Amino acid sequence: MTTKSIAAPAPTSGLGHSLKPRQLTMMGLGSAIGAGLFLGSGAGVQAAGPAVLISYLVAGTLIILVMWALGEMAAANPNSGAFSVYAEKAMGKTAGGTIGWLWWLQLVVVIAAEALGAAGLLFSVWPVIPVWVLALVFMVVFTGINLVGVRNFGEFEFWFAILKVAAIVIFLLIGAALLFGWLPNATSPGLSASGDFAPNGIGGIAAALFVVIFAFGGTEIVSVAAAETENPAHSVGKAIRTVVWRILVFYIGSVFVIAAILPVGSEGLKSPFAGVLDIAGIPGAGTAITLVAVVALLSALNANLYGASRMIFSLSERGEAPRLLSKLSTAKVPVAAVGISVAFGFIATILELLFPEKILPALLNLVGSTCLVVWGTALVSQFILRRRADRQGAELPLRMKGFPYLTILGLVLLGLIFVVGFANPESAGQLVGTLILILVIAAGCFLNAKAKAGKPDHQAR
Repeated sequence: MTTKSIAAPAPTSGLGHSLKPRQLTMMGLGSAIGAGLFLGSGAGVQAAGPAVLISYLVAGTLIILVMWALGEMAAANPNSGAFSVYAEKAMGKTAGGTIGWLWWLQLVVVIAAEALGAAGLLFSVWPVIPVWVLALVFMVVFTGINLVGVRNFGEFEFWFAILKVAAIVIFLLIGAALLFGWLPNATSPGLSASGDFAPNGIGGIAAALFVVIFAFGGTEIVSVAAAETENPAHSVGKAIRTVVWRILVFYIGSVFVIAAILPVGSEGLKSPFAGVLDIAGIPGAGTAITLVAVVALLSALNANLYGASRMIFSLSERGEAPRLLSKLSTAKVPVAAVGISVAFGFIATILELLFPEKILPALLNLVGSTCLVVWGTALVSQFILRRRADRQGAELPLRMKGFPYLTILGLVLLGLIFVVGFANPESAGQLVGTLILILVIAAGCFLNAKAKAGKPDHQAR
Protein backbone atom coordinates (compact mmCIF):
# COMPACT_ATOMS: atom_id res chain seq x y z
CA MET A 1 0.00 0.00 0.00
CA THR A 2 1.23 3.50 -0.76
CA THR A 3 0.06 6.46 1.27
CA LYS A 4 -0.35 10.03 0.04
CA SER A 5 -0.89 13.11 2.20
CA ILE A 6 -4.48 13.49 1.03
CA ALA A 7 -7.17 13.75 3.62
CA ALA A 8 -9.89 11.19 3.20
CA PRO A 9 -13.40 12.58 3.27
CA ALA A 10 -14.79 12.41 6.77
CA PRO A 11 -17.79 10.11 7.08
CA THR A 12 -20.93 12.23 7.08
CA SER A 13 -23.19 9.98 9.17
CA GLY A 14 -23.85 10.95 12.78
CA LEU A 15 -21.69 8.14 14.18
CA GLY A 16 -18.91 9.08 16.55
CA HIS A 17 -15.26 9.22 15.46
CA SER A 18 -13.54 8.23 18.69
CA LEU A 19 -11.91 4.91 17.79
CA LYS A 20 -8.14 5.23 18.17
CA PRO A 21 -5.61 3.75 15.71
CA ARG A 22 -4.36 1.25 18.32
CA GLN A 23 -7.94 0.06 18.89
CA LEU A 24 -8.58 -0.33 15.18
CA THR A 25 -5.33 -2.25 14.72
CA MET A 26 -6.02 -4.64 17.59
CA MET A 27 -9.65 -5.03 16.50
CA GLY A 28 -8.56 -6.30 13.10
CA LEU A 29 -5.96 -8.55 14.68
CA GLY A 30 -8.23 -9.85 17.41
CA SER A 31 -11.16 -10.54 15.11
CA ALA A 32 -9.01 -12.92 13.05
CA ILE A 33 -7.50 -14.69 16.07
CA GLY A 34 -10.40 -16.68 17.41
CA ALA A 35 -11.47 -20.18 18.29
CA GLY A 36 -10.68 -21.18 14.69
CA LEU A 37 -7.00 -20.88 15.57
CA PHE A 38 -7.04 -22.04 19.19
CA LEU A 39 -9.33 -25.03 18.69
CA GLY A 40 -9.81 -25.52 14.94
CA SER A 41 -6.27 -25.40 13.53
CA GLY A 42 -5.83 -29.07 14.37
CA ALA A 43 -8.34 -30.00 11.65
CA GLY A 44 -6.09 -28.46 9.00
CA VAL A 45 -3.05 -30.35 10.30
CA GLN A 46 -5.10 -33.56 10.38
CA ALA A 47 -6.08 -33.07 6.73
CA ALA A 48 -2.69 -32.12 5.28
CA GLY A 49 0.00 -32.77 7.89
CA PRO A 50 2.86 -30.22 7.90
CA ALA A 51 1.86 -29.30 4.33
CA VAL A 52 -0.98 -27.35 5.92
CA LEU A 53 1.55 -24.50 5.94
CA ILE A 54 1.06 -24.26 2.16
CA SER A 55 -2.69 -23.90 2.73
CA TYR A 56 -2.08 -21.14 5.26
CA LEU A 57 0.30 -19.33 2.91
CA VAL A 58 -2.29 -19.38 0.11
CA ALA A 59 -5.07 -18.23 2.43
CA GLY A 60 -2.75 -15.62 3.96
CA THR A 61 -1.86 -14.24 0.53
CA LEU A 62 -5.55 -13.91 -0.31
CA ILE A 63 -6.40 -12.06 2.89
CA ILE A 64 -3.46 -9.68 2.36
CA LEU A 65 -4.79 -8.79 -1.10
CA VAL A 66 -8.35 -8.39 0.20
CA MET A 67 -7.20 -6.16 3.07
CA TRP A 68 -5.17 -3.98 0.69
CA ALA A 69 -8.22 -3.61 -1.56
CA LEU A 70 -10.50 -2.79 1.37
CA GLY A 71 -7.95 -0.37 2.78
CA GLU A 72 -7.81 1.61 -0.46
CA MET A 73 -11.60 1.94 -0.57
CA ALA A 74 -12.08 2.57 3.16
CA ALA A 75 -9.50 5.36 3.22
CA ALA A 76 -11.17 7.05 0.24
CA ASN A 77 -14.70 6.55 1.58
CA PRO A 78 -14.89 5.63 5.29
CA ASN A 79 -18.43 4.34 5.76
CA SER A 80 -20.03 1.96 8.25
CA GLY A 81 -21.44 0.02 5.30
CA ALA A 82 -17.89 -0.55 3.98
CA PHE A 83 -17.83 -3.25 1.28
CA SER A 84 -21.62 -3.00 0.92
CA VAL A 85 -21.32 0.69 0.04
CA TYR A 86 -18.37 0.03 -2.29
CA ALA A 87 -20.31 -2.74 -4.06
CA GLU A 88 -23.24 -0.34 -4.54
CA LYS A 89 -20.97 2.32 -6.02
CA ALA A 90 -19.29 -0.22 -8.29
CA MET A 91 -22.16 -2.49 -9.30
CA GLY A 92 -25.45 -0.88 -8.26
CA LYS A 93 -27.92 -0.85 -5.37
CA THR A 94 -28.96 -4.50 -5.65
CA ALA A 95 -25.35 -5.70 -5.32
CA GLY A 96 -24.68 -3.36 -2.40
CA GLY A 97 -27.85 -4.29 -0.54
CA THR A 98 -27.34 -8.01 -1.13
CA ILE A 99 -23.80 -8.14 0.23
CA GLY A 100 -24.78 -5.97 3.22
CA TRP A 101 -27.72 -8.14 4.22
CA LEU A 102 -25.73 -11.33 3.60
CA TRP A 103 -22.93 -10.19 5.91
CA TRP A 104 -25.43 -9.04 8.57
CA LEU A 105 -27.21 -12.41 8.52
CA GLN A 106 -23.90 -14.23 8.90
CA LEU A 107 -22.92 -12.13 11.89
CA VAL A 108 -26.19 -12.44 13.80
CA VAL A 109 -26.11 -16.22 13.39
CA VAL A 110 -22.47 -16.37 14.47
CA ILE A 111 -23.22 -14.18 17.53
CA ALA A 112 -25.54 -16.89 18.85
CA ALA A 113 -23.00 -19.62 18.07
CA GLU A 114 -20.24 -17.72 19.87
CA ALA A 115 -22.36 -17.10 22.96
CA LEU A 116 -23.27 -20.79 23.18
CA GLY A 117 -19.72 -21.91 22.39
CA ALA A 118 -18.15 -19.67 25.04
CA ALA A 119 -20.76 -20.78 27.59
CA GLY A 120 -20.16 -24.45 26.86
CA LEU A 121 -16.38 -24.11 27.14
CA LEU A 122 -16.60 -22.16 30.40
CA PHE A 123 -19.04 -24.72 31.83
CA SER A 124 -16.56 -27.51 31.00
CA VAL A 125 -14.02 -26.04 33.44
CA TRP A 126 -16.47 -24.33 35.82
CA PRO A 127 -19.68 -26.44 35.97
CA VAL A 128 -21.58 -24.15 38.30
CA ILE A 129 -23.89 -22.00 36.17
CA PRO A 130 -25.95 -23.73 33.43
CA VAL A 131 -24.86 -23.20 29.83
CA TRP A 132 -28.07 -21.43 28.83
CA VAL A 133 -27.72 -18.94 31.69
CA LEU A 134 -24.08 -18.21 30.82
CA ALA A 135 -24.99 -17.71 27.15
CA LEU A 136 -27.74 -15.22 27.98
CA VAL A 137 -25.45 -13.39 30.45
CA PHE A 138 -22.80 -13.03 27.73
CA MET A 139 -25.41 -11.67 25.29
CA VAL A 140 -26.69 -9.12 27.81
CA VAL A 141 -23.22 -7.98 28.89
CA PHE A 142 -21.92 -7.43 25.37
CA THR A 143 -25.11 -5.75 24.28
CA GLY A 144 -24.52 -3.28 27.11
CA ILE A 145 -20.91 -2.74 26.03
CA ASN A 146 -22.04 -1.98 22.48
CA LEU A 147 -24.67 0.50 23.71
CA VAL A 148 -22.39 2.69 25.81
CA GLY A 149 -20.35 4.12 22.92
CA VAL A 150 -17.74 3.13 20.39
CA ARG A 151 -14.81 4.27 22.53
CA ASN A 152 -15.73 1.80 25.27
CA PHE A 153 -16.33 -0.95 22.73
CA GLY A 154 -12.92 -0.27 21.21
CA GLU A 155 -11.19 -0.43 24.58
CA PHE A 156 -12.80 -3.75 25.49
CA GLU A 157 -11.82 -5.19 22.12
CA PHE A 158 -8.28 -3.83 22.49
CA TRP A 159 -7.70 -5.67 25.77
CA PHE A 160 -9.38 -8.85 24.54
CA ALA A 161 -6.98 -8.85 21.59
CA ILE A 162 -3.99 -8.18 23.88
CA LEU A 163 -4.87 -11.27 25.94
CA LYS A 164 -5.12 -13.46 22.84
CA VAL A 165 -1.87 -12.16 21.39
CA ALA A 166 -0.09 -12.68 24.71
CA ALA A 167 -1.33 -16.28 24.82
CA ILE A 168 0.01 -16.93 21.31
CA VAL A 169 3.40 -15.35 22.07
CA ILE A 170 3.76 -17.52 25.19
CA PHE A 171 2.73 -20.58 23.16
CA LEU A 172 5.31 -19.82 20.47
CA LEU A 173 8.06 -19.41 23.08
CA ILE A 174 7.16 -22.70 24.79
CA GLY A 175 6.88 -24.46 21.42
CA ALA A 176 10.31 -23.22 20.34
CA ALA A 177 11.84 -24.24 23.67
CA LEU A 178 10.31 -27.71 23.30
CA LEU A 179 11.58 -28.16 19.73
CA PHE A 180 15.10 -27.04 20.67
CA GLY A 181 15.17 -29.26 23.77
CA TRP A 182 15.43 -26.39 26.27
CA LEU A 183 12.70 -27.62 28.62
CA PRO A 184 14.11 -29.60 31.58
CA ASN A 185 11.08 -31.88 32.07
CA ALA A 186 10.27 -32.65 28.45
CA THR A 187 12.04 -34.47 25.64
CA SER A 188 12.19 -32.65 22.33
CA PRO A 189 10.20 -34.56 19.68
CA GLY A 190 12.27 -32.90 16.93
CA LEU A 191 10.88 -32.19 13.50
CA SER A 192 10.76 -35.91 12.72
CA ALA A 193 7.67 -36.29 14.92
CA SER A 194 5.56 -34.65 12.24
CA GLY A 195 6.12 -37.54 9.81
CA ASP A 196 5.76 -37.01 6.05
CA PHE A 197 5.43 -33.42 4.91
CA ALA A 198 2.29 -34.14 2.87
CA PRO A 199 0.91 -37.52 3.99
CA ASN A 200 -2.34 -37.04 2.06
CA GLY A 201 -0.81 -35.42 -1.02
CA ILE A 202 -2.30 -32.56 -3.00
CA GLY A 203 -5.81 -33.63 -2.00
CA GLY A 204 -4.99 -33.11 1.68
CA ILE A 205 -3.56 -29.64 0.99
CA ALA A 206 -6.68 -28.71 -0.99
CA ALA A 207 -9.00 -29.99 1.74
CA ALA A 208 -7.04 -28.10 4.39
CA LEU A 209 -7.19 -24.92 2.29
CA PHE A 210 -10.96 -24.83 2.52
CA VAL A 211 -10.73 -25.52 6.26
CA VAL A 212 -8.20 -22.80 7.08
CA ILE A 213 -9.61 -20.06 4.81
CA PHE A 214 -12.39 -19.38 7.30
CA ALA A 215 -9.92 -18.84 10.13
CA PHE A 216 -9.04 -15.48 8.57
CA GLY A 217 -12.69 -14.37 8.49
CA GLY A 218 -13.41 -11.25 10.52
CA THR A 219 -10.54 -9.05 9.42
CA GLU A 220 -12.92 -7.16 7.11
CA ILE A 221 -14.43 -5.50 10.18
CA VAL A 222 -11.53 -3.01 10.03
CA SER A 223 -13.15 -1.44 6.96
CA VAL A 224 -16.48 -1.14 8.83
CA ALA A 225 -14.86 0.46 11.89
CA ALA A 226 -12.93 2.96 9.73
CA ALA A 227 -16.02 5.19 9.70
CA GLU A 228 -15.64 5.80 13.44
CA THR A 229 -11.92 6.51 13.63
CA GLU A 230 -10.33 9.88 14.26
CA ASN A 231 -8.30 9.94 11.03
CA PRO A 232 -9.53 7.23 8.64
CA ALA A 233 -6.78 7.40 6.01
CA HIS A 234 -3.96 7.23 8.56
CA SER A 235 -5.71 4.74 10.88
CA VAL A 236 -6.78 2.32 8.16
CA GLY A 237 -3.38 2.34 6.47
CA LYS A 238 -1.57 1.66 9.74
CA ALA A 239 -4.06 -0.99 10.85
CA ILE A 240 -3.82 -2.93 7.59
CA ARG A 241 -0.03 -2.83 7.43
CA THR A 242 0.36 -4.11 11.00
CA VAL A 243 -2.56 -6.56 11.02
CA VAL A 244 -1.43 -8.36 7.87
CA TRP A 245 2.08 -9.28 8.96
CA ARG A 246 1.09 -10.01 12.57
CA ILE A 247 -1.64 -12.39 11.48
CA LEU A 248 0.77 -14.26 9.25
CA VAL A 249 3.43 -14.47 11.97
CA PHE A 250 1.00 -15.64 14.64
CA TYR A 251 -0.94 -18.05 12.43
CA ILE A 252 1.93 -19.58 10.52
CA GLY A 253 4.17 -19.63 13.60
CA SER A 254 1.53 -21.39 15.69
CA VAL A 255 0.62 -23.89 12.98
CA PHE A 256 4.31 -24.65 12.34
CA VAL A 257 4.78 -25.52 16.03
CA ILE A 258 1.62 -27.65 16.06
CA ALA A 259 2.48 -29.50 12.84
CA ALA A 260 6.07 -30.09 13.98
CA ILE A 261 5.08 -31.58 17.35
CA LEU A 262 1.73 -33.30 16.77
CA PRO A 263 1.67 -35.92 13.97
CA VAL A 264 -1.41 -36.67 11.87
CA GLY A 265 -3.74 -38.91 13.87
CA SER A 266 -2.65 -37.53 17.24
CA GLU A 267 -5.39 -37.12 19.85
CA GLY A 268 -3.81 -33.77 20.70
CA LEU A 269 -5.02 -32.28 17.41
CA LYS A 270 -8.55 -32.10 18.86
CA SER A 271 -7.25 -29.18 20.96
CA PRO A 272 -3.85 -28.54 19.36
CA PHE A 273 -2.57 -25.78 21.66
CA ALA A 274 -3.35 -27.87 24.73
CA GLY A 275 -1.84 -30.94 23.03
CA VAL A 276 1.49 -29.16 22.51
CA LEU A 277 1.52 -27.76 26.05
CA ASP A 278 0.76 -31.21 27.49
CA ILE A 279 3.82 -32.64 25.70
CA ALA A 280 5.82 -29.72 27.07
CA GLY A 281 4.74 -30.76 30.57
CA ILE A 282 2.97 -27.50 31.35
CA PRO A 283 0.48 -28.14 34.20
CA GLY A 284 -3.09 -26.95 33.69
CA ALA A 285 -2.50 -26.46 29.96
CA GLY A 286 -5.92 -27.73 28.94
CA THR A 287 -7.76 -25.45 31.34
CA ALA A 288 -5.65 -22.44 30.40
CA ILE A 289 -6.23 -22.87 26.66
CA THR A 290 -9.95 -23.46 27.25
CA LEU A 291 -10.17 -20.13 29.08
CA VAL A 292 -8.23 -18.41 26.29
CA ALA A 293 -10.69 -19.90 23.79
CA VAL A 294 -13.57 -18.50 25.88
CA VAL A 295 -11.95 -15.05 25.67
CA ALA A 296 -11.47 -15.51 21.91
CA LEU A 297 -15.14 -16.34 21.41
CA LEU A 298 -16.35 -13.45 23.57
CA SER A 299 -14.04 -11.07 21.72
CA ALA A 300 -15.49 -12.24 18.41
CA LEU A 301 -19.04 -11.91 19.80
CA ASN A 302 -18.29 -8.32 20.83
CA ALA A 303 -16.79 -7.42 17.44
CA ASN A 304 -19.50 -9.18 15.44
CA LEU A 305 -22.30 -7.42 17.32
CA TYR A 306 -20.58 -4.12 16.56
CA GLY A 307 -20.11 -5.01 12.89
CA ALA A 308 -23.69 -6.26 12.48
CA SER A 309 -25.20 -3.13 14.04
CA ARG A 310 -23.10 -0.79 11.87
CA MET A 311 -23.91 -2.69 8.69
CA ILE A 312 -27.67 -2.60 9.20
CA PHE A 313 -27.36 1.05 10.27
CA SER A 314 -25.75 1.76 6.89
CA LEU A 315 -28.43 -0.28 5.06
CA SER A 316 -31.07 1.81 6.84
CA GLU A 317 -29.37 5.06 5.82
CA ARG A 318 -29.42 3.90 2.19
CA GLY A 319 -33.08 2.89 2.23
CA GLU A 320 -32.33 -0.84 2.23
CA ALA A 321 -33.68 -1.37 5.78
CA PRO A 322 -36.28 0.41 7.96
CA ARG A 323 -35.33 4.01 8.72
CA LEU A 324 -35.80 3.41 12.47
CA LEU A 325 -32.52 1.49 12.44
CA SER A 326 -30.48 4.60 11.59
CA LYS A 327 -31.55 6.58 14.68
CA LEU A 328 -28.71 7.38 17.07
CA SER A 329 -28.55 7.77 20.85
CA THR A 330 -26.86 10.68 22.61
CA ALA A 331 -23.74 8.47 22.71
CA LYS A 332 -23.92 8.31 18.88
CA VAL A 333 -24.80 4.63 18.94
CA PRO A 334 -27.48 3.14 16.64
CA VAL A 335 -29.48 1.63 19.51
CA ALA A 336 -32.22 0.05 17.37
CA ALA A 337 -29.59 -1.44 15.06
CA VAL A 338 -27.79 -3.00 18.03
CA GLY A 339 -31.12 -4.25 19.37
CA ILE A 340 -32.27 -5.99 16.20
CA SER A 341 -28.82 -7.50 15.65
CA VAL A 342 -28.70 -9.04 19.10
CA ALA A 343 -32.39 -10.03 19.09
CA PHE A 344 -31.79 -12.67 16.44
CA GLY A 345 -28.93 -13.96 18.56
CA PHE A 346 -31.17 -14.27 21.62
CA ILE A 347 -33.83 -16.13 19.62
CA ALA A 348 -31.30 -18.48 18.00
CA THR A 349 -29.66 -19.15 21.38
CA ILE A 350 -32.98 -20.07 23.00
CA LEU A 351 -34.01 -22.26 20.05
CA GLU A 352 -30.66 -24.06 20.13
CA LEU A 353 -31.09 -24.74 23.82
CA LEU A 354 -34.61 -26.11 23.21
CA PHE A 355 -33.55 -28.14 20.16
CA PRO A 356 -29.85 -28.99 20.73
CA GLU A 357 -27.61 -29.35 17.67
CA LYS A 358 -30.42 -28.68 15.22
CA ILE A 359 -30.93 -24.93 14.80
CA LEU A 360 -27.44 -23.45 14.76
CA PRO A 361 -25.76 -26.11 12.59
CA ALA A 362 -28.41 -25.53 9.89
CA LEU A 363 -28.02 -21.75 10.08
CA LEU A 364 -24.22 -21.88 10.14
CA ASN A 365 -24.19 -24.19 7.12
CA LEU A 366 -26.32 -21.66 5.26
CA VAL A 367 -24.02 -18.68 5.95
CA GLY A 368 -20.72 -20.55 6.28
CA SER A 369 -19.29 -19.39 2.95
CA THR A 370 -20.25 -15.74 3.35
CA CYS A 371 -16.70 -14.53 3.98
CA LEU A 372 -15.62 -15.86 0.55
CA VAL A 373 -18.45 -13.95 -1.14
CA VAL A 374 -17.63 -10.76 0.79
CA TRP A 375 -13.94 -11.00 -0.13
CA GLY A 376 -14.75 -11.64 -3.78
CA THR A 377 -17.14 -8.68 -3.86
CA ALA A 378 -14.51 -6.45 -2.25
CA LEU A 379 -11.92 -7.37 -4.90
CA VAL A 380 -14.35 -6.82 -7.79
CA SER A 381 -15.50 -3.50 -6.31
CA GLN A 382 -11.94 -2.29 -5.86
CA PHE A 383 -11.09 -3.26 -9.43
CA ILE A 384 -14.03 -1.26 -10.81
CA LEU A 385 -13.66 1.76 -8.50
CA ARG A 386 -9.88 2.00 -8.94
CA ARG A 387 -10.18 1.96 -12.74
CA ARG A 388 -12.92 4.58 -12.49
CA ALA A 389 -10.76 6.79 -10.23
CA ASP A 390 -7.76 6.43 -12.53
CA ARG A 391 -9.83 7.39 -15.57
CA GLN A 392 -11.11 10.47 -13.77
CA GLY A 393 -7.66 11.37 -12.45
CA ALA A 394 -8.93 11.22 -8.86
CA GLU A 395 -6.41 11.26 -6.02
CA LEU A 396 -6.65 8.46 -3.44
CA PRO A 397 -5.33 8.62 0.15
CA LEU A 398 -4.19 4.98 -0.15
CA ARG A 399 -3.33 3.16 -3.33
CA MET A 400 -2.98 -0.61 -3.66
CA LYS A 401 0.35 -1.50 -5.23
CA GLY A 402 0.56 -3.75 -8.28
CA PHE A 403 -2.90 -2.84 -9.54
CA PRO A 404 -4.58 -4.45 -11.45
CA TYR A 405 -2.39 -7.57 -11.34
CA LEU A 406 -2.62 -8.20 -7.59
CA THR A 407 -6.38 -7.69 -7.60
CA ILE A 408 -6.67 -10.21 -10.42
CA LEU A 409 -4.38 -12.60 -8.50
CA GLY A 410 -6.73 -12.37 -5.53
CA LEU A 411 -9.73 -13.19 -7.71
CA VAL A 412 -7.87 -16.17 -9.23
CA LEU A 413 -7.00 -17.52 -5.78
CA LEU A 414 -10.59 -17.07 -4.69
CA GLY A 415 -11.79 -18.90 -7.80
CA LEU A 416 -9.48 -21.82 -7.04
CA ILE A 417 -10.85 -22.01 -3.50
CA PHE A 418 -14.39 -22.20 -4.88
CA VAL A 419 -13.29 -25.01 -7.22
CA VAL A 420 -11.81 -26.90 -4.26
CA GLY A 421 -14.98 -26.28 -2.28
CA PHE A 422 -17.31 -27.61 -4.96
CA ALA A 423 -15.09 -30.69 -5.36
CA ASN A 424 -15.74 -31.63 -1.72
CA PRO A 425 -19.30 -32.91 -1.06
CA GLU A 426 -19.48 -31.40 2.44
CA SER A 427 -18.30 -27.92 1.49
CA ALA A 428 -20.20 -28.06 -1.81
CA GLY A 429 -23.48 -28.28 0.11
CA GLN A 430 -22.49 -25.24 2.15
CA LEU A 431 -21.57 -23.26 -0.96
CA VAL A 432 -24.85 -24.14 -2.67
CA GLY A 433 -26.79 -23.09 0.44
CA THR A 434 -24.98 -19.75 0.52
CA LEU A 435 -25.61 -19.16 -3.20
CA ILE A 436 -29.34 -19.87 -2.76
CA LEU A 437 -29.42 -17.42 0.15
CA ILE A 438 -27.70 -14.80 -2.03
CA LEU A 439 -30.31 -15.23 -4.77
CA VAL A 440 -33.17 -14.82 -2.27
CA ILE A 441 -31.62 -11.67 -0.76
CA ALA A 442 -30.81 -10.24 -4.19
CA ALA A 443 -34.41 -10.77 -5.31
CA GLY A 444 -35.63 -8.91 -2.22
CA CYS A 445 -33.21 -6.02 -2.79
CA PHE A 446 -34.17 -5.81 -6.46
CA LEU A 447 -37.89 -5.68 -5.63
CA ASN A 448 -37.20 -3.06 -2.95
CA ALA A 449 -35.35 -0.92 -5.51
CA LYS A 450 -38.21 -1.31 -7.99
CA ALA A 451 -40.75 -0.30 -5.34
CA LYS A 452 -38.76 2.85 -4.60
CA ALA A 453 -38.42 3.78 -8.28
CA GLY A 454 -39.51 7.33 -8.82
CA LYS A 455 -39.00 8.21 -5.16
CA PRO A 456 -36.03 10.26 -3.83
CA ASP A 457 -32.93 8.10 -3.91
CA HIS A 458 -31.53 7.03 -0.54
CA GLN A 459 -27.82 7.69 -0.56
CA ALA A 460 -25.38 6.73 2.20
CA ARG A 461 -24.71 9.86 4.16
